[in-house]
Formats: sequence, C-alpha cells, structure tokens
Amino acid sequence: MKIKAGIIGGAGYTGGEMLRILVNHPSVEIAFVHSNSNEGNLISDVHTDLFGDTDLRFTGTLSADIDVLFLCVGHGDAKKFLAANPIASSIKIIDLSQDFRLKANASDQWVYGLPELNREAIRTANYVANPGCFATCIQLALLPLAAKGLLKGEVQINATTGSTGAGQSLTATSHFSWRNNNLSVYKAFEHQHLNEIGESLVQLDAGFDSVLNFIPQRGDFTRGILASVYTESDLSAEELQELYTSYYEGHAFTHVSVRNIDLKQVVNTNKGLVHVEKHDNKVFVVSIIDNLLKGASGQAVQNMNLMFGLEERQGLALKAAAF
Repeated sequence: MKIKAGIIGGAGYTGGEMLRILVNHPSVEIAFVHSNSNEGNLISDVHTDLFGDTDLRFTGTLSADIDVLFLCVGHGDAKKFLAANPIASSIKIIDLSQDFRLKANASDQWVYGLPELNREAIRTANYVANPGCFATCIQLALLPLAAKGLLKGEVQINATTGSTGAGQSLTATSHFSWRNNNLSVYKAFEHQHLNEIGESLVQLDAGFDSVLNFIPQRGDFTRGILASVYTESDLSAEELQELYTSYYEGHAFTHVSVRNIDLKQVVNTNKGLVHVEKHDNKVFVVSIIDNLLKGASGQAVQNMNLMFGLEERQGLALKAAAF
C-alpha cells in the first residue's frame, strides 16, 4: 500500500520540487495538492515541465485521507495553517518553513530534520521541521568538528545562494535584470539561519559558544549554495580528512571529496558534498548543496523515507529539473 501524501502550497518553488519527486516516487500516491490561488488549475499549467507526468489539479480543500502532509508554505504560514486546520494525530507532518525549527518555537514533538544530525530521532518522529537551505549547507561543513568539541574559536562563513532561494514572489532583488551578472551581500552577521545552526552545534557540543560570522551572498545563478568556512584547528590535514570521512560514513547523501568541489556536482540532486583542507593553523571547509533539494524538498522526502521505514534514497535519484 502506498503512502498517501498531501501538499500545502504546491504552486511555489519548493512545492514544485516536491511534486517532481513524489510524482515518480514508487511508494507514494499524491492525494491532493493545495493552493488557494490556483484552485482548479492543472498542476502542469503552473509547473509546465510536469505536462504529461500528471493530470492532477490544485484544490482549495483538504482531505484527511492521507498519511503525511508537506507544508511548502512561507515562514509564519505553517503555524497559521495548523492553527486554522487541526490535523489528525495519525498524520505525519513535515514543515519546510522555519516555524518549528527552533526549540523556543516548537513543542518537544517536533524533531529538527537534518538526517546527518538526527537520523534516528527522525525515524520515530511524527512531526519534522525541515532545516533551512543555508543552515543545511553550513552545518554539513561544521558538524564533524562540533561532534569532537573542536569549535573553540570564531568561525568565518561566506556562502552564496541562487535566486530560487528568495522564493517565487518577485522583489527588487529577485528580478532577472537586477540579479543577472550581479552579486550582493545581505543580512551580514544576522541571517535567521544562524539560530538553528547554533542549536545544532550545541546539541553536539554542550559547551559550544563560539561566534559564527556569517556573510550571505546572492548569486546570479538559479539554484545551489556554496559555503566556504574556516576556523582554527590543531589537527593535521590527514586527521581532518579522517574526521570528516568517519562522521559521514553511512550517510546516504553527504560525501567527503578529497578533490576540490564545484556547484554543478550537486545541482538537481539531493547530495551534499564537503571538501576539507588545512592551511597553516586553519581548517578550511567547502560545502555545496542544491538549495531546493537537499536544502528543501529533497531533504523533506529523505525525512519522509526515514519516518516511514523506507530506504533513505528511494525516489531521490534526481538528475534533472525544470531549471
């Protein structure tokens, strides 16, 4: 019997990625795709690359005959939706917004959905808060060090994201004419994803109190995130390579490369790639993901697979998308 899935907010970027994955997932049946603004429209009229793959239409109503609900909505909207639409306790929920990521904003029922940190807890969870895209990429660079209590000094982070990270709604900084052939910094030192990164590092190292200096950038490409991170370390290059390789051993999607890495290696996949180097007294780490897949919808399906006892990679052999 297939898992029946409902999607809230199916017209946006993360909703579209969710559909591209689930329409071909061997263990999932899409029960409904909710969108108030597109009620009655064919899904393929909005996500035109799905023409020929599905005849589903968007609906403005909800069905309780589902096993899992994906909330592909904007920040703040997930809490509002759940307050207005009580969901049966038998239905598992995976939220892609930031509403339940922080402990202060969520009950103990919510598990932070980074498999490389909480895989066993995700397996038994009913409610999963999917991590942010920047947070996922940066944590993959830092988790092995935190797990050994090796983050003692300030951490310097520079990360650049593609234009889809800003969502589908147009803003002054997301128009093609502004973004193309352009590069800019935003939310320097105060990006909201710093909070969830900090909570994860404290989870691994209760004494962690180092400063995370994060400079986010808007890139002129469509999708993907590249983060470069450095901090002081006494470990040798060989010890660092062993540390990272050992930490990610057995994780289905995160891999440590001895060669330098580039963004095209992960775009349109659910992979996270990490490369670590030693320069004088500093460890330098490069981490890359696709912001819409490992940074959003792909990771959400990875979490669903874990929650329902499926093989972690099922339905996630992704190599192509609409953009």
